[in-house]
Amino acid sequence: MTRIQVNGTTLGVESFGDWRAPLVLLVGGTTMLSWPDELCERLAAGGRHAVRYDLRDSGESESADPQAPGYTLRTLAADAAALAAALGEGPAHLAGIGVGGMVAQVAALDHPEAFSALTLVGTRPVAPGPVDPDLPDHDKATMGRLFSRPMPDWTDRAAVAGFVAAGAEVLGDDPVAARATAARIWDRTPGTEPPVQLANQLGVVFSRLDCTPRWRERLPGLDLPTLVVHGRRDRFFPVGNAEALAREIPGARLLVLDAARALPASAAAEVAAAMLEL
Repeated sequence: MTRIQVNGTTLGVESFGDWRAPLVLLVGGTTMLSWPDELCERLAAGGRHAVRYDLRDSGESESADPQAPGYTLRTLAADAAALAAALGEGPAHLAGIGVGGMVAQVAALDHPEAFSALTLVGTRPVAPGPVDPDLPDHDKATMGRLFSRPMPDWTDRAAVAGFVAAGAEVLGDDPVAARATAARIWDRTPGTEPPVQLANQLGVVFSRLDCTPRWRERLPGLDLPTLVVHGRRDRFFPVGNAEALAREIPGARLLVLDAARALPASAAAEVAAAMLEL
């Protein structure tokens, strides 16, 4: 684990594989731990330099005031392009998961010279908030159960891990894996504002970030190999969102997993193989 200063901020990064190999840059959603260790290791074994990183205001990355971000989605996209330039000598394969997938779309559109391929996992072509009429929205019953729960004591490691595990069960994910990941996130959270930082890393305050202007209408202009990965049972962003991405990005391949919201470690081999084919 290391920290790299780019684009006026400092980002926490973790590398897998030979740094001289072609770069695969993995945008976390918001924490780098959204990307399973197993997938990173598979990419490294396939001859890639896999680098996952934390977005601003999460994990090992620099924090300002995550409750009132002084940056936009386009700033995060510029971070990705700057980090790719700092880490490699040529265009990188850019991958984004969840909200990191939104960052990756904007980064590929705004900085086409920085990237040679694109992978989008568990994301959609519009920002948080109201969706376009042709896109399936969050499952209302699931969201009601997920967001009606009382918040945990964010300073209590066990309480936070239990809260995340219960939420994973609501979403149809593996609660055991979610509990372990949440504990790792808690352990990596800076000590200055742990409740705010943890909430941000779990996506609670991402909607406060300025995500304008729209980028969906620009997707047909993307000119790079693209893989879209999504869980068939995803109730947060139903699979129709991935189908829209695959339709609108020229030549994109759609890989639908027998999974829910999270990218399971059991799918690492299949997803890594598809990414290595790009």
